[in-house]
Amino acid sequence: MRGPLARNRTAYAAVRPSALTRPTPRIPVTERVVPWLRISAAYAWRLILVGIVVYGVFGILGRFQLIAVALFLALIVTALLRPPADLLNRVLPRPLSVAVALLGSLLALLTLLALVGNAVAGESARLADEFRGGVHRIEEWLRRPPLRLSAGKLSDLQRQVTDYVTAHQAGLLSSAISGLGRVVELVTGGALALFASVFFIHSGERLWSWLRDQVLPVGARTAWDRAGRAAWRTFSGYTRGIIIVSAANAVLVGVALSVLRVPLALPLTLLVFFASFVPLVGSPVALAVATVVALAGRGPLTAVVVLALIVVIGQLEGHVLHPVVMSWAVRLHPLVVAVSVIAGSIVAGVIGAIVAVPFVSVAWAVLGALRSPAEPDPNTGSPVPSNR
Repeated sequence: MRGPLARNRTAYAAVRPSALTRPTPRIPVTERVVPWLRISAAYAWRLILVGIVVYGVFGILGRFQLIAVALFLALIVTALLRPPADLLNRVLPRPLSVAVALLGSLLALLTLLALVGNAVAGESARLADEFRGGVHRIEEWLRRPPLRLSAGKLSDLQRQVTDYVTAHQAGLLSSAISGLGRVVELVTGGALALFASVFFIHSGERLWSWLRDQVLPVGARTAWDRAGRAAWRTFSGYTRGIIIVSAANAVLVGVALSVLRVPLALPLTLLVFFASFVPLVGSPVALAVATVVALAGRGPLTAVVVLALIVVIGQLEGHVLHPVVMSWAVRLHPLVVAVSVIAGSIVAGVIGAIVAVPFVSVAWAVLGALRSPAEPDPNTGSPVPSNR
């Protein structure tokens, strides 16, 4: 005979499934979307928003191109000269160490440009004779197989070039005048870059702290301070890495051109150094110019050897120098680098191609720093960036 407690348990067990089972929520028809399509749509509008922001940033930078380029150059100078300025600061006051670092670098740059100008001026007469003979050798080469161009076609080509220059003298003159305006802008931008780099090298930390405290809310300062420091580490690492890669390329090309006795070896070496700042494109273009000079000055055989240098140095740069030197600073897939360079050149020409890769690298570093959790410092208890 069961008591009241046993009967209550039986009754509870009988009603428990129906009482505890929750009804399945009914999804409206408008929300019945394939999961992958819903996820794709969510990513799509976020990508569109990011694209609009990036386009707006580049539009603003395009309107203030001179200021943007000057500040970019100032950041490059700061990334290069901040370590020697910190080293000099151990024995000299901070203002004096900054002045010594800046004036010493300017003196080295002006000395290099003077050497290049002296080399060009000293070889100008000999180069004129060599290039006249080089043009004749090129004409002879074009007449032979496989091109087999006749003398009449070559004369027509020379006449077309002469007619074009004669017909467009006004346009060429206006281009030269506008080039003088560009020179004024270049001098102004250089002065602004030098002025800004003085403050960046001297008190960059204080400037960043002031900007962070004045612009950002209190709750976001820690995360964005971590992101800003990651961005600077990435930018300075990229700058030093591309300087090392460019210097290595220039040294290899300079030694090869000197051994082959190609005219203007020193100016071409300097051209290769600066052209290497444009990833994937700059070095081949500079070496192509060196090939044309070698063809005109030394003949087809030397030009073929210089052309082979394009392949060898390109492989060395792409498979040895860039992976070894840049791996500790920037970790971008080659496809991302190529797309960034092309997109930057479309938006802002040569300047955009130079700025694109460091811009993408810094943006990626900022996103990674914002996503990574902050770990507490065991000594102070304050959050510090995670190294994982």
